[in-house]
Amino acid sequence: MRIGLDGIPLTEAKAGIGHYTAELSAELARQSPSDDFELILPDRFEVVVGDRDAAQTPTVSNLRVMRAPSADVRLRWWSMGLPLYAREHDLALFHGTNYHIPIWDLCPTVVTIHDLSSLLHADTHREELVRRARLRLPAMARAATFIITDSDSVRREVCEHLDAEPSRVVAVPLAPRRAFRFVPAHESVEVRRRLGVEDDFLLFVGTVEPRKNLATLVRAYAELARATDFTTQLVIAGGRGWLSDELFELIKREELTERTLFTGYVTDEELRALYSSCTLSIYPSLYEGFGLPPLEAMSCGAPVVASRIPVLEETCGGGAARLVDPVDHADVALALAELLSDANARAQLSRAGLERAAAYTWERTARLTREVYDEAISAWRFQRGMTKAKVSAVMNEER
Repeated sequence: MRIGLDGIPLTEAKAGIGHYTAELSAELARQSPSDDFELILPDRFEVVVGDRDAAQTPTVSNLRVMRAPSADVRLRWWSMGLPLYAREHDLALFHGTNYHIPIWDLCPTVVTIHDLSSLLHADTHREELVRRARLRLPAMARAATFIITDSDSVRREVCEHLDAEPSRVVAVPLAPRRAFRFVPAHESVEVRRRLGVEDDFLLFVGTVEPRKNLATLVRAYAELARATDFTTQLVIAGGRGWLSDELFELIKREELTERTLFTGYVTDEELRALYSSCTLSIYPSLYEGFGLPPLEAMSCGAPVVASRIPVLEETCGGGAARLVDPVDHADVALALAELLSDANARAQLSRAGLERAAAYTWERTARLTREVYDEAISAWRFQRGMTKAKVSAVMNEER
């Protein structure tokens, strides 16, 4: 059986969807050695590989990167280039790991809708992205044989806002990458020194953009600085997104420039060292599809403070993290102050987080995803059979 997956997420420096595509495809191939898996992308694109982006080319023998010709990548890849490839290579199924699937109904399709932030929190995205999402998300949801979401929270949203049949929508949780595990302090010292990170620091990981709600974190950090004698450094690790200038202006107004460090994009090795050695990892996001950074922090033993929003309650609940109101900087400041002053509470969170993170594995994610593939193939064949039967019945009546 030949199964195709969207390879385009692997052509940029890896963020959440790129890591999802790489980890999922490799584990699917490992679990099904008799099947062939292909990461398909336009022939003008290249998979990113480099020191800053750990080994993203497939290393499993039955997983390959395949390039298909496309006269116009922007306009015709999904309507012509990829559908033609699917027909010519007899794909048993195509999985769109980044919201998109081929427009033509040439094989069963599964689309992963990671979140609906561009619809439900449009003010945190660029206008052109919101316009595209309003057009494409409903179309993709209607066209797909099955839909995968990263969480039950997003599954409910997809059924409600995209009017998707609940029986076609399946929640398949993600998992921390294998690179994320605890490393002792002596192994993280060199990384911290190179990045300019102090011994005592709060850590945020993610793209610097409005949805991540860093303004609330900065205000909480400013209140903490004014009300206590803590000298904990604030470290923000991640690429710079849109509307980040306002955040830098806020930091300057609050006189926190000297206490705040932006590392920019970091490698997995660097990030593992930061997670393993931070005093607290904090994730105040307003909306998520799953929330991998808190789970990755937990897998490295970091005590976690996270937003009290449905998806993070689902991922980080059960006492594995301290949950706070993401729109109340005073509540965030109070949680930080209490945990910074209580080493035992931090140690308890660390233990609970490690146990919680261990329940999420890519083996499980791939197994559940493959079950969705099998259901999609059966459903598509049944639908095609019913259509052919109807056509045959009409022709017989006309005779």
